[in-house]
Amino acid sequence: MTFPRYERTTLAIVLAGSMTLWGQPQTAVPAPLTLSDCIHKALAAPSAASVARKERDIASLEVRQARAGLLPQSEITSSYVYNSPSRLDRSTMSFVALNGVREFTALVNVIQEIDTSGRLRADLARARATQDAASASVAVAERDLRKAVSDSYYRTLLARHIETALKTSLGESEAFEQKVNLLWKGGEAARADVVKASAQTAFLRQAADTAQLAARLANQELASFWTQDVSAPLPLADVLDDPLPAPENGGPADAAYMRRPEFKLYDAQLHGFQAESRIAMSNLYPKLSGLLQFGVDSVSPTWQDRGYLAGGTLTIPVFDWFRSLSLARQFQARAAQVQDSRSQAQRVFSAEYESAMLRVKQMFGQVEMTRNQVTLSEEDLKLSRVRYEGGEGAALDVVTAQNQLAQARTNYYSAIAAYLTARLELEVAAGR
Repeated sequence: MTFPRYERTTLAIVLAGSMTLWGQPQTAVPAPLTLSDCIHKALAAPSAASVARKERDIASLEVRQARAGLLPQSEITSSYVYNSPSRLDRSTMSFVALNGVREFTALVNVIQEIDTSGRLRADLARARATQDAASASVAVAERDLRKAVSDSYYRTLLARHIETALKTSLGESEAFEQKVNLLWKGGEAARADVVKASAQTAFLRQAADTAQLAARLANQELASFWTQDVSAPLPLADVLDDPLPAPENGGPADAAYMRRPEFKLYDAQLHGFQAESRIAMSNLYPKLSGLLQFGVDSVSPTWQDRGYLAGGTLTIPVFDWFRSLSLARQFQARAAQVQDSRSQAQRVFSAEYESAMLRVKQMFGQVEMTRNQVTLSEEDLKLSRVRYEGGEGAALDVVTAQNQLAQARTNYYSAIAAYLTARLELEVAAGR
């Protein structure tokens, strides 16, 4: 089967182009970043949350140290001491505090403090309270970081939608301006119509430039949560056009705000001050410690002189001018302050939860209202242009309809972003 000459040439060009495209490396298109991806990147980057996590690790080491205080402590000591002989009797040493002219010591010491005063247990309770407070701080820091990233994510999407809406309106305005210019040149339109159309185009061009700047700044703000390369446009998954989740039902009966991590932080601070008070009071109680020694303490380094020693020490405090009692009362007063702050926070968080529920419901209703505004504004612009082109309407009606449509599109996406942001605030207020 033969092909005409021009068909053979066309087929060769197509095959050559196909081979060229086949040989070129294909550039992988990056997958759009979802909100979860952005939050994951921000949590993995150094931030206030990572600092809080390190503080929690430090607090866990403090718990280990406090727990070790309840266990016996052991050590090995060895020493050699030379004591010059006495000038009066060479068989005795000159320093009576020592046991001989030469003294060799190699001992294994085991020391155990008996927690009769409760100081060691209170120290462990304080360390655990510090660890609980650090864990609560991590939860607060990570929650705040997630909310900040989510707010920035929605602001970036909103800025991009506003930029697109204004550029769309700008294109419609430029097309209308060109048509009015043609009508004016043909003597079918007044100079005033040209001025109105040109002014509207200039206004929308300036608004589109401002929206473009806002979109770039929002992109930089979002990227700064996990990278230094903030100028590159982020490929984001657009959720503003997705179906919106309906508001959740809730009210004061479920007291969801009590799940907020701030309450755990208050409780940890309260327990910490109570433990500090017990530590201060422990100075008023007797302290008992035991000592066990095994090894050599002799004038000659011989293993035959080995032995062991066991003893105990009881310390009974008598009077410290009420210092410990005053310190304990000081920590008790701080604990009372924490309880007052917790009660006040409970009222504030309850109001925040109710306000967040109200805003979510109100914003959800506004989304539907603004959607209807966009539909009506698009129809109004279409009818205004038809009437103007038919000689029954004024150019001012078209310009007004263009402004109204641009504002309606902005209001629509602003309402969606406000609704999603309100849901974030409700998540925070509900302790989720």
